[in-house]
Amino acid sequence: MERNVLNTLVFSVFVVLFFTSISSSASSQYQTLVVNTLPSSATLSWPESKSFSDESVSESTTSLSVHLSHVDALSSFSDASPVDLFKLRLQRDSLRVKSITSLAAVSTGRNATKRTPRSAGGFSGAVISGLSQGSGEYFMRLGVGTPATNVYMVLDTGSDVVWLQCSPCKACYNQSDVIFDPKKSKTFATVPCGSRLCRRLDDSSECVTRRSKTCLYQVSYGDGSFTEGDFSTETLTFHGARVDHVPLGCGHDNEGLFVGAAGLLGLGRGGLSFPSQTKSRYNGKFSYCLVDRTSSGSSSKPPSTIVFGNDAVPKTSVFTPLLTNPKLDTFYYLQLLGISVGGSRVPGVSESQFKLDATGNGGVIIDSGTSVTRLTQSAYVALRDAFRLGATKLKRAPSYSLFDTCFDLSGMTTVKVPTVVFHFGGGEVSLPASNYLIPVNTEGRFCFAFAGTMGSLSIIGNIQQQGFRVAYDLVGSRVGFLSRAC
Repeated sequence: MERNVLNTLVFSVFVVLFFTSISSSASSQYQTLVVNTLPSSATLSWPESKSFSDESVSESTTSLSVHLSHVDALSSFSDASPVDLFKLRLQRDSLRVKSITSLAAVSTGRNATKRTPRSAGGFSGAVISGLSQGSGEYFMRLGVGTPATNVYMVLDTGSDVVWLQCSPCKACYNQSDVIFDPKKSKTFATVPCGSRLCRRLDDSSECVTRRSKTCLYQVSYGDGSFTEGDFSTETLTFHGARVDHVPLGCGHDNEGLFVGAAGLLGLGRGGLSFPSQTKSRYNGKFSYCLVDRTSSGSSSKPPSTIVFGNDAVPKTSVFTPLLTNPKLDTFYYLQLLGISVGGSRVPGVSESQFKLDATGNGGVIIDSGTSVTRLTQSAYVALRDAFRLGATKLKRAPSYSLFDTCFDLSGMTTVKVPTVVFHFGGGEVSLPASNYLIPVNTEGRFCFAFAGTMGSLSIIGNIQQQGFRVAYDLVGSRVGFLSRAC
């Protein structure tokens, strides 16, 4: 009798474990995508412009929280439909990738084009996401000078030098705010030629060739855009925090795809970037959390944010070490070991395809300004084929722009899609379904948001980063990911 009871108990436990295992396996293979198409009309509005006065700021603020909003209304395309804005975003994305790969090529000597690099408290600020911008996807409101001139600046982890348009202009593009006039600021100071700070620019020979007493900077981008002017120091004011003596470019000649924002806040890994320059105050730590690209930061959705200081790096993040490119210090290189689809490692995707070699070729970078993740062609084809194999129950649709794997989800409210997981050195990052199967129109066409590149450099874009707090720890030489942390 006791033996029969024991056998029954053992059998019951086995059945429970068996079906639990099946359920767990199934959950690692598929997840639910909520089918939300692009809206048929614009739903985003420009936020109230914040002002930053000297009376409301502190030089030793330890934390700060600011609500964020969408930036679509900043550009001349603000009346365009969401579908048109998405097309523009993909066009900009191609130029962005071209710019990054061009810079990487220059650093390894494969392109002879001359360039100058773009070069315990904390604070956080408003990050504004825009489909319609010509210069970048995410923007921040801040004050420049004393008294502060309030402007919007592009956030860019792929650049180092902080710069903005200054009057008088030899050539300036249209921006949404008044152009900064250094003569009206009590804290503006030019950097002299021959100074230590001037020599930190890659090419300070302009001082000699132009016989200038003021240090001159020039930043050129791969898409043909450029900015040049006086290298200087100035006070930047964020909501609740003032940072003095920030090295920045005061651009008098600025041409290219910079419509809307006043300039750029370089967040790269190089010595002239904002995180590097403020390392003694913010410990070389910052993080951002980007909500989906159609969010306006309404009460129903959390806003995008950027945080500087110790609070920027959550201890529960999945961390992966930063790799160093001996030829280029701007980009954040990560160790990508492989990718899983539907709970299984993709055989054709391996660490060797993402290796950063001794000459600076190859590798994987994470970038705030690139939208769509680019993988080396062989890795992309293997990933795409694995996803197609796991999504055979979904109705295929024609290709769209750079996307060659699309589906017709019209009439559906939810669908099951294969899971996608990045395997980094140090941990795994599982992507939400909405970070890799995205709407491209109002009729229900969704596309696999990855693309291949014929070059050796792979880029993890901001669509795949959405909803994660992505933490950069320059002192600890690591990057962290924490899901659902906006």
